Amino acid sequence: MRSSGRNNDSGRGNYRGAGNQRDEKQQRAGRPRPEERRYDVGGTGGPGGKDERGGSKGGGPKSGGPKSGGSRGAAARGGAKGGPRTGAKSGPGAKGGPKGGSQRSRGQAPARPREYDAQVEERNRARHNKPQVKTPKTFGDQEGERLQKVLARAGMGSRRACEELIDQARVEVNGQIVMEQGVRVDPEKDEIKVDGLTVATQSYLFFALNKPAGVVSTMEDPDGRQCLGDYVTNRETRLFHVGRLDTETEGIILLTNHGELAHRLTHPRYGVKKTYLAAIQGPLPRDLGKQLKDGIQLEDGYARADHFRVVENTGKNYLVEVTLHEGRKHIVRRMLSEAGFPVDKLVRTSFGPIALGDQKSGWLRRMTNTEVGMLMREVEL
Repeated sequence: MRSSGRNNDSGRGNYRGAGNQRDEKQQRAGRPRPEERRYDVGGTGGPGGKDERGGSKGGGPKSGGPKSGGSRGAAARGGAKGGPRTGAKSGPGAKGGPKGGSQRSRGQAPARPREYDAQVEERNRARHNKPQVKTPKTFGDQEGERLQKVLARAGMGSRRACEELIDQARVEVNGQIVMEQGVRVDPEKDEIKVDGLTVATQSYLFFALNKPAGVVSTMEDPDGRQCLGDYVTNRETRLFHVGRLDTETEGIILLTNHGELAHRLTHPRYGVKKTYLAAIQGPLPRDLGKQLKDGIQLEDGYARADHFRVVENTGKNYLVEVTLHEGRKHIVRRMLSEAGFPVDKLVRTSFGPIALGDQKSGWLRRMTNTEVGMLMREVEL
């Protein structure tokens, strides 16, 4: 029995000796002994202090129970819920950060120096301050206006209707038929026609007035009599009359600001015809029309009618129609009076292709674009 006791003591001694040697090796390696290891889980943890869960002081075996195990789990997970998560190696010896400071949070961009920002701003300004590159007219705004827009403004219809006119090859510019959309024109210089009629695209005005009897064919009258100018007041553009009608003659008279058109309409070279209705007393000889067409000798030469016909006959009252291209003063009255039939009443019913129609006496109307085109064609404009 004694011998076994000795053997047990010796074995225990050997075991203790081996443990002491192992502890010495751990101390030389810089690692603490197992019973000296402590696991801090909060700011208050440390040697001899309580942990966050109220564990006992120190780092003995009791601290390694279930409570301390929970603390270790929380520490491994990065702390309690809602708290900041810290790195596993935070502290003086941690890598990637300055000594004594915390590691930079992930995703945060490093601050740029002010000199770099100034260089970026200077480059942006230089890029936007470059002079503009002038593109050719093919790619930029071309000169003139679109043809359909000019036609619509001249009263030929909506833009869509004017585009249909172009598609139907009814529009020509400077003698050339336009076959495509988007052609640009200069309304002040280019000659535009629709169905062969010139379109008045410029800022010209054309009016037709049914002049009453007693109105003087002047724009102003020094004697204060009623004149043509009284019917075109409040006009920004000055108008003038085309030809004249004597004071007692009624009917159509044209007003415009187109000087060349007015000149040609009254020039004998172009022979624009005017038609009159005259009330005379009969009976009329059958050859009266032939006499007028052959010519009547007047003080200032022969005067010939282009056409003559009887419109109405009631007893001795005749209403006759006379057409002629001359424009001498009182020409119709003098011709019929020389033939032996003085005129009781005279009305001009048409001036070239422009008819008086049912226009009331004293009414002024703006001529349509078609009428203007017919007038221009009459005088080769």
